[in-house]
Amino acid sequence: MAKTSIFETNKPDDILAIAYRVAVDNLEKSLVRAAGMTDDIEFVCRCSNLSGVRFLMACLVAKLTNESLDIRKPYTEIGGAGVYSGRHYDEAYIAPFVFKYGLPVNPTTSFLTPAFRTNKSLIAPGVELIGRPKRLYETLVKIITTVHDETVNPELVLVEIIRWLIVIKSEREQRIESLFASLEAAKTDLALPAENIITLINQHLALPKSSRLPVLVVAAAYHSVQEYLGEKALPLEGHNAADSQTGALGDIQITLKDDTNIVTVYEMKSKRVSKEDIEIALQKLANGAHKIDNYIFITTDRIDDEVNDFAATMHARIGVEFVILDCIGFLRHFLHLFYRLRMTFLDAYQNLVLSEADSAVNPTLKEAFLSLRLATETGIAQTNNEF
Repeated sequence: MAKTSIFETNKPDDILAIAYRVAVDNLEKSLVRAAGMTDDIEFVCRCSNLSGVRFLMACLVAKLTNESLDIRKPYTEIGGAGVYSGRHYDEAYIAPFVFKYGLPVNPTTSFLTPAFRTNKSLIAPGVELIGRPKRLYETLVKIITTVHDETVNPELVLVEIIRWLIVIKSEREQRIESLFASLEAAKTDLALPAENIITLINQHLALPKSSRLPVLVVAAAYHSVQEYLGEKALPLEGHNAADSQTGALGDIQITLKDDTNIVTVYEMKSKRVSKEDIEIALQKLANGAHKIDNYIFITTDRIDDEVNDFAATMHARIGVEFVILDCIGFLRHFLHLFYRLRMTFLDAYQNLVLSEADSAVNPTLKEAFLSLRLATETGIAQTNNEF
């Protein structure tokens, strides 16, 4: 099998490792000389839809592993010479590589996203990859076509992708560090009023792709008062892990401080809670492994009286209290009940937001929270100075 000029290997893991080292050594410059190619690769890497990056990397690594493969045929259903399973390369090699270095890409395979899952055609001009933004898929087809035509070296394209991912990761980290430093400098000895904290959290919850945040609101509440409650929240499961896979009863599970029995379960919903949601929760409790006292739904949508009444019948039915609470209403009551710990809550929430994987809380949401808090802290300090 022919070997490549830069990598001198046909092993996928080695190809990626060498490409990473070459990218690190050339962070300030592009090795790609084809007109417009660097801009196209940067667009794919910076695109809000990150599925294209892993797709393209998988195709490139397959081609560099075996040059007889046709980079345009990442689906075995296409048939004919040169076909390969792009999903195999994505899951077996790209995933471990990007996780190892924390590169900003999708946490799951690109081949299960709508555009790539439904397509089983040759990746060539004229193919319709349905997704948003349209420019992303047009650019992917253009890059793969250029590689197939041997207008650009696939080795350098792979290095360029990794170079941009490292640059983007570094930029995000620097922005977070700068915002954090500004926030620390703006802090005073004055605690924010509870209602200002509620407004801050509500603004954060209102941002796009914030479905993980209600989980962190409740988790932060328990983290900030668990030594007074005699209860503790178990470590959070991954945001994209189904309860059926992890064995978890809900998004947040509460035990007594010195016990392992789960006594309270929280399940978060970004939509209205339905009777079906309650019935599914009953199925999860059916094995009786834990003696649950409360099963609490937290929603960011409105609560239907009919469903609320149905939840209230559960205690007589199975001996477990079911209740549906509004997320902000829960937070407001908590902050006023534990008023002197309101800043402890805010710090706990911030720590959880910043420590979550980017796949759960994207960098934009992390930056937004720090910006919102900085504006709130600064505004309160200026108001107090006026008086």
